Amino acid sequence: MAVDRDHVLRSAAALLTRRSTTTMDEVAKAAGISRATLHRHFAGRDALVRALEALGIAECESALDAARLDDGPASDAVRRLVAGIQSAAGLLAFLYTENQLFEGEEQHQGWTRIDDRISALFRRGQLGGEFRIDLTPAWLTEALFGLLASGVWMVQSGKGAPKDFPHMVVELLLGGALRHPAGPKDPAPREPASRHPAPRRKES
Repeated sequence: MAVDRDHVLRSAAALLTRRSTTTMDEVAKAAGISRATLHRHFAGRDALVRALEALGIAECESALDAARLDDGPASDAVRRLVAGIQSAAGLLAFLYTENQLFEGEEQHQGWTRIDDRISALFRRGQLGGEFRIDLTPAWLTEALFGLLASGVWMVQSGKGAPKDFPHMVVELLLGGALRHPAGPKDPAPREPASRHPAPRRKES
């Protein structure tokens, strides 16, 4: 019987986003295949995580495309992005805790592409006078990632409803990022030394 690789990956993602200690046996059972069959497609947990990484990056880039980041006010583009990325946010939150994905020289270039596109959106908002310029685009990007993960955990714990996810993430992010004309004069923006994202560490 042919194995639907996408089905296996999505079954694994559904389990691992809820419990990162899910075993390969549990993944195989959820996908409706044997442990041996799973191993033929993914030699071990690291191979499975790498495949999930590729899936997560593809889904994130698809959400970035659909959000039309260059259209209209930057704040509206942020809202479209958060709404569009919600379905992949759980997988992304899991991947952010996998330290090996962000260490060494073999880091997937997709993460850099994603960071660059989101940073460019925040920079556009700064240049247009929407966003504060004392917060770097790199920091606003990392803040967005952190809030996406927090929103996922909030929903998974039952403390928040899925329908509230975009509102929770967007309003907290923009509440701190939006520029208020009556506030003090913003200092000049500071660019990060490197465009590569900092490693995202596991929660203790």
